[in-house]
Amino acid sequence: MATKTLHRPVGPEELKKIEEAGWTKFPLRLLQQPIFYPVLNEEYAIQIARGWNVPASGSGFVTKFEVNAEYLSKFERQVVDNEVHEELWVPAEELEELNNNIVGLIEITKEFH
Repeated sequence: MATKTLHRPVGPEELKKIEEAGWTKFPLRLLQQPIFYPVLNEEYAIQIARGWNVPASGSGFVTKFEVNAEYLSKFERQVVDNEVHEELWVPAEELEELNNNIVGLIEITKEFH
């Protein structure tokens, strides 16, 4: 099966929930979070983790994970601001399905405080 590498910047609370789930899935979205947005490159994830997560919660983490490429093909690549800011917009109600298509474990690649 072909996979695609995605990244997700997270704060300490979301990271704790990922760890509690055995590094295999992301927590469901809150009501005010209608979209789960993994990003397509680590550079963008680093910018978010440092620029948003650290000021908001004191620390930020970049996660990396593999997802079944065929499943991901249904989501259109979104570019926000510039070409580095690439993400997928997964409706919150489809997050469970995305979690079911993660191959392997979610890893931490960078940490900021």
